[in-house]
Amino acid sequence: MAVKIRLTRFGRKKLPYYRIIVADVEAKRDGKFLDIVGSYDPLKDPAEITFDSEKLQSWLDKGAKPTTTVKSLMVKHAKAEKAVAE
Repeated sequence: MAVKIRLTRFGRKKLPYYRIIVADVEAKRDGKFLDIVGSYDPLKDPAEITFDSEKLQSWLDKGAKPTTTVKSLMVKHAKAEKAVAE
């Protein structure tokens, strides 16, 4: 069973809100998933990205592959965390 870390969409028309989930590759976009590892709200300024780092790291260690979008969100989140720490 191949596993991906990807986005699932919530919210209403023109007001999207996303959860970052771990799901089987064959599952539908808003279908069954294994775990929730974060969230992404693109409407806030700046966009709000949150991760549960322990869950995320455990799934990455188990072999879950992030999609390109989630990978870019992880990079943005890391940069923001680094900027806050300085």
